[in-house]
Amino acid sequence: MSFVTSRTAKVATPAAQGERYEPAVGFVVTGVMAAGKSTVAELLAQRFERGVHVRGDVFRKMIVRGRDPITPELGDEALRQLDLRQRIAASVANDYWRDDFTVVLQDIYAGGALANVVGRLEISPLYVVVLNPRPDVVATREQQREKSGYGEWDVEGCCASFAQETPRIGLWLDSSDLSPDETVDEILLRRHDARVR
Repeated sequence: MSFVTSRTAKVATPAAQGERYEPAVGFVVTGVMAAGKSTVAELLAQRFERGVHVRGDVFRKMIVRGRDPITPELGDEALRQLDLRQRIAASVANDYWRDDFTVVLQDIYAGGALANVVGRLEISPLYVVVLNPRPDVVATREQQREKSGYGEWDVEGCCASFAQETPRIGLWLDSSDLSPDETVDEILLRRHDARVR
């Protein structure tokens, strides 16, 4: 899959081989818990010759002591750690992109966090995809997952607040009736709607 970009693809290492890769682009995939972000982001990254899936939550899990939990009422330390996680994820995504990898950065970027992470990314072209399945579909997917993400949260309330507080940038995709592969197909088909720069 080729994308038109003003950035010239660099010669890949080892340079002596003169091997060139397709122009690298970037995607941000977000949505509420159990929206299908991880699965879709992984499949999307695999569609490219050089694809990287950056999971933002990994950087939270790296804190083995002193991690402040993510709860409905976030304290100052939890907010600081959340910002740190987002800053590190954006930095890693930028580094992969500079080395000619197409990057799919995936995490929950609700409210102002979505604009913040987009602002931290140097990647261009950049596409934002918000997976936005119906609350009943999210609830069913949550029940089918091995891990439980909602805990103290109400699924319908989370979906509503995410939709109300998150800026309408990029492609908001109702993936309720789509398989993960169909969702990726739709993202690539409608990527011009998802482009933010």
